[in-house]
Amino acid sequence: MRIILAIMLSAVVLSGCKPDNNSDITGAIGDCARKLYSTYNPKNLKQCIAVCISCQRGVMTTCSTSCTLKGAQ
Repeated sequence: MRIILAIMLSAVVLSGCKPDNNSDITGAIGDCARKLYSTYNPKNLKQCIAVCISCQRGVMTTCSTSCTLKGAQ
């Protein structure tokens, strides 16, 4: 039973690792980011989290994780 649970948990975690290249087809997130920061730098952790929360309707925990995984520091 533990093995099945571990496999299912691994599958869920790994399915979230797929890069989402088509999440901003319209460019709306980029426009929103430019409204917040004239020189938006996605590698800046504070800017990345603020844009994620404001423009993508995220929450602090998921935005922080997302930005960190994208390489923001």
